[in-house]
Amino acid sequence: MPHFTTDKAFALAKDAQDALKSFREAFFIPQHKGKDCIYFCGNSLGLQPKTTPQYLEQELEDWQKLGVEGHFEGKNPWFSYHHFVEKPLANLVGAKTEEVVAMNTLTVNLHLMMLSFYRPTAQRFKIMVEGAAFPSDHYAVQSQAKLHGFSPEEAIVYLEPRTGEHCLRTEDILARIEAEKDQLTLVMLGGVNYYTGQFFDLKTITEAAHKAGAMAGFDLAHAVGNMPLSLHDWQVDFAVWCSYKYLNSGPGSVAGAFVHEKHTHNTEIVRLEGWWSNREDSRFKMRRTIEAQQNAAAWQMSNAPVLSLAAHRAALDIFERAGGMEKLRQKSLELTAYLAFLLEKINEKAQQQVLEVITPTNASERGCQLSIIVKKNAKPIFERITAKGVVADWREPDVIRVAPVPLYNKFEEVFIFAEILADEIFD
Repeated sequence: MPHFTTDKAFALAKDAQDALKSFREAFFIPQHKGKDCIYFCGNSLGLQPKTTPQYLEQELEDWQKLGVEGHFEGKNPWFSYHHFVEKPLANLVGAKTEEVVAMNTLTVNLHLMMLSFYRPTAQRFKIMVEGAAFPSDHYAVQSQAKLHGFSPEEAIVYLEPRTGEHCLRTEDILARIEAEKDQLTLVMLGGVNYYTGQFFDLKTITEAAHKAGAMAGFDLAHAVGNMPLSLHDWQVDFAVWCSYKYLNSGPGSVAGAFVHEKHTHNTEIVRLEGWWSNREDSRFKMRRTIEAQQNAAAWQMSNAPVLSLAAHRAALDIFERAGGMEKLRQKSLELTAYLAFLLEKINEKAQQQVLEVITPTNASERGCQLSIIVKKNAKPIFERITAKGVVADWREPDVIRVAPVPLYNKFEEVFIFAEILADEIFD
């Protein structure tokens, strides 16, 4: 990491040297009073690529001119459109192309995966999750437990941080897996916790789950496009994610799923199936009995949502041009370290801790996001920085989440954000 300074010239010099700086021009930046706002909310909704309308227009044009024939005669045939995003998705999550599929939405995919990988018995029926997971994950695992005839209270193991701490320790997760191993059947965590921004050691957790005789699956909503991932090599059983945060594919856009190849050839696996689960070469034979694909696409059930996929493709093509996650990760580490440095300078000026970063200080345990507890007047301060053109994210009771994204955020914006925040704290 560079030696940081508190003068603006440092930030401007970092931006001038940034090998990724041109990618900012690939996105529309929301405006505030005629100027670019400071958009630090890519962890909730990524910005729109300037090429998205072009990608969408192509499919609208083929729909207009070809009608149903667009499925096979269009410039980008809709029948196989999901294949266009397989390679970039595989690159982002560290998988083989046959292990990934873009389909449905996040929680729908989580349910589909749990129907296959949460197969409880009278002896093994417990699911392990974060106590502070995103609520949708809680609702999903609770309803899955009930679906199988178990009460959530008996079936779900909640992981909680130690008293006085905000994040989970890896050794505590492993100890809990060991303690529950006789009844544990699935470990299902968020790759990056939405609230604290903590990135979990997915490889080590997967190994521990397997040693305990359980499956390992992850909700990567806040990890994909944010952290380098190696799902195949880590032997993760399944993963799901959305595409509207760091993947910049639009509100509610098509989600994704990973299934390790060791499961895709398992003819005994239980899953819900539909027309699009069938092999492509025999799909239109309209047979009563399915000939299931032997890849992650077997978990598809319906036609691909082409317009959503077009927006997804536009965004993923930018990741491909950027050269993947490693370069982005390096810039991300510097952006968050610089932000943490400036926040600590605010504390030093106040001669007390007016701000507390609850995201891990260890760089390997965090991505783009820093979660900041504002010790006094948190909500009014958030509202005032918003009025000054900062787009960040509020979480009750006193946390501001900020995520400088390496594809389109600048070091200068980090500097200005810290200035604005300091002005409101010392006002």
